[in-house]
Amino acid sequence: MTARSPIPWLSDIVEAIERVRGVLGDSSLEAFEADWQKQWLVERGVEIVSEASRHLADELKARNPDIPWKKVAGIGNILRHDYGKVAAPIMWKLVREELPPLEQACRDELTAATGTHE
Repeated sequence: MTARSPIPWLSDIVEAIERVRGVLGDSSLEAFEADWQKQWLVERGVEIVSEASRHLADELKARNPDIPWKKVAGIGNILRHDYGKVAAPIMWKLVREELPPLEQACRDELTAATGTHE
């Protein structure tokens, strides 16, 4: 049995992060807290990132040990099952500080998988 290509999953992660970043824009934390629509859109994007990450091979994850893969996968469970516990400051910080390294790792893996440069 051959391993499934990671390209669709990596592409979904990158696209979701791009969309989340676009929704958040340069919003301050205060503006984000006051805008439930932005919060919902960001949460949906993070759910997609989480779910797509679950489909990536362990070998790919091992090549990127600085990414907290278990947390990436786990945030989706929190958003789906404990959504009342999700605080806007946590999501805002996640988008600002934690998604950029994940996006870069996924872009690097896409480049390696496709042999192209972005």
